[in-house]
Amino acid sequence: MSESGGNAGGSGRGAGGRGAPRGGRGKGGPRDGSQRNAQGRERNRPAERSFTGSAPSERTRRADPARLVAFEVLRAVSAEDAYANLVLPSRIRHHGLDKRDAGFATELSYGALRGQGTYDAILARCVDRPLDQLDPAILDALRIGVHQILAMRVPAHAALDQTVGLARAVIGAGPSALINAVLRKVTAHTLEEWLELLVAGETDETRIASLRYAHPEWIVRAMRQSLVAHGRSASEINELLEADNAAPVVNLVALPGLGSLDEALENGATPGELVEGSALSSGGDLGRLSSVREGSTRVQDVGSQLVARAMAAVDLAPRPAAGPGADATEEAWLDLCAGPGGKAALLGALANQKGATLLANEPAPHRAKLVSQALSAVPRDVWRVRTGDGRDVGTEHPESFDRVLVDVPCSGLGALRRRPESRWRRTPKDLADLGPLQRDLLKSALAAVRPGGVVAYVTCSPHPAETTAVVTDVLRKRDDLELLDAGAVLDGVSLTGHLGAGHDSTAQLWPHIHSTDAMFLALIRKKA
Repeated sequence: MSESGGNAGGSGRGAGGRGAPRGGRGKGGPRDGSQRNAQGRERNRPAERSFTGSAPSERTRRADPARLVAFEVLRAVSAEDAYANLVLPSRIRHHGLDKRDAGFATELSYGALRGQGTYDAILARCVDRPLDQLDPAILDALRIGVHQILAMRVPAHAALDQTVGLARAVIGAGPSALINAVLRKVTAHTLEEWLELLVAGETDETRIASLRYAHPEWIVRAMRQSLVAHGRSASEINELLEADNAAPVVNLVALPGLGSLDEALENGATPGELVEGSALSSGGDLGRLSSVREGSTRVQDVGSQLVARAMAAVDLAPRPAAGPGADATEEAWLDLCAGPGGKAALLGALANQKGATLLANEPAPHRAKLVSQALSAVPRDVWRVRTGDGRDVGTEHPESFDRVLVDVPCSGLGALRRRPESRWRRTPKDLADLGPLQRDLLKSALAAVRPGGVVAYVTCSPHPAETTAVVTDVLRKRDDLELLDAGAVLDGVSLTGHLGAGHDSTAQLWPHIHSTDAMFLALIRKKA
């Protein structure tokens, strides 16, 4: 299992920074190396104590704020089915963490969530009962401790001491003793040694990859299948799984014609190498940048930027003759599944440049509000938001749009690096449940596009059940549709000009190849 290896916050905590334990000999202790205490009594225990460098009275009894944030994130994910990327920023602000501690809390939260399956396999060998019999709060504290010990630059004694202190403060003295005993056992081996122990005697390559790279076995199989389905080698599976475990770089986009990256670049961001108007952030609180607060610069994965630009750039067939008084030049665009609004904002800015208009549709009212907020930086006469079922748009607005983006609800298997908890939540049943909705939304988009217009079918998943199978099923029943070369269009909107994402007229981006989310794109033209 690969992790980012911690950060400056992690090394500082283990090397005398805030939270580092004090020396092993308490005030007033013997200076002659004996085991007698200050009162002259002989202590019936070894002088060298392996589990911590502190005497019991000196061990931490408070929750370090950064570790407390990580614990609260894991508890929200576990108990409330929350999303870590939504909970983490609010907890960081609530506890007033500075940039260093925020970075530590982020790595600890995401790392413990990503590695959960492997860490639980290790813990199962160190706990004297099945893990499902542990209080969930204790298990979350143990996961936090294991990640510090095995995958961050935190000395074992500091990780143990601080995790026990956290447990004392937020769970109780009794559970803290259990946590102390279990984490002492974890420190007996390095991560690589534990992995060797876990896979010893295993012959199933899927099981081995699942343990080594902290992915459920069904996802390992699904990703291997996805690689082959999109024209890549199954031998890339370990690289793909490892890329899922790397801490993602924050991608920024300046809305074309509206935003600027100057402020971000002045604060440590670097220009993006794949798409125009993008940048890679050095981290920190992006909310302090005025352009981000105003919405003219946004956080958005470069894969999402590429597919949105591809939809806007693809050549259309000529329109049918316009009726009297009709505007023969202004294009009408549709974002059929717009929430929470990231792609809609980019499409709105591109529509503004091209003299087009955008209708953004979102069925959930609270998410529709997020779409409006995301579009607030775009001139108001360019866009409007519809709140309603996307499956009805094709019937209500038949052949009304020149370009349609249908970014369907999907399993999210392409964004596991950004949503660390989702790999443990998703099941194969999700693929089966989502399939009918994905097909219905694509059919609605095709009904809504005019003859000669283009539909961009997009998923943040490489799984063939959500990508090529959906497109093939819908096109098989129609003779008025044609697939365009999505790979060539992506190359045309990229700075490199040769992404190599195309296969059988569709395109698939990959974390281990393109450093993007695993976005799928099919471009479908309705014949004029």
